[in-house]
Amino acid sequence: MATNENLPPTVIRELAKELKNLDETPPEGIKVGINDDNFSTIYADIEGPAGTPYENGVFRMKLVLSHDFPHSPPKGYFLTKIFHPNVATNGEICVNTLKKDWNPSLGLRHVLLVVRCLLIEPFPESALNEQAGKMLLEDYEEYARHARLYTGIHALKPKAKPKTAISESTTALNVDQTNTVVGPAAAAAAAPLPPLSSCMGNNNNNKSSGQENASSTTADAIPPLNTLQKKEGSSVVIGVGNKVQVDKKKMDARKKSLKRL
Repeated sequence: MATNENLPPTVIRELAKELKNLDETPPEGIKVGINDDNFSTIYADIEGPAGTPYENGVFRMKLVLSHDFPHSPPKGYFLTKIFHPNVATNGEICVNTLKKDWNPSLGLRHVLLVVRCLLIEPFPESALNEQAGKMLLEDYEEYARHARLYTGIHALKPKAKPKTAISESTTALNVDQTNTVVGPAAAAAAAPLPPLSSCMGNNNNNKSSGQENASSTTADAIPPLNTLQKKEGSSVVIGVGNKVQVDKKKMDARKKSLKRL
């Protein structure tokens, strides 16, 4: 049972709807962690936008809601260490949406999108990290080098997209894009079993309370692995498209004719 004692019931109801919507249709490059027992702290993993020094990194952040939210803006913090003009060394985020431009009608989706846009276009004029702000204005290449270095060391790595059944089977067996029929023993030897961890969903909700936990990941069930092999009769059939078929009756007839010889 939820125990969001520091938020009014009306706010909890609205947040529940918004969090459900964020979970079902997440913004591009953003995954929100939901804790039914505490809506006052919202966690999110933000993918570094392509073409920026934060590309190929995933950054964990949190939004802390005050008791009078949404009348007061939430406070934003990066839990993953990042080199950015508008992020202080303690992770605090400086963006006008969370300060003077706050409007109670703004939702969490808008706030999260603004934070991700901050990775694309920093504002050195309101820098919390003076070194990063000065470097961005005077020597962008040096700033980008520092930002990429931090990304490579501290950021989480994006999860690889699952392969399709066709690409997995052809890669595992090292075969060309042609129809191939192999026996069970050969197929088993060619396609090694995946590790146990990849066959099980991760149902733990890992919530970070500080920067030291920034390397953990949010709850994200691993999708089931695509089937690499399809059995028909006593053979394993591997191929591309829908053209691969085994006519068992014809195979039996050929075996009988060979025996007569």
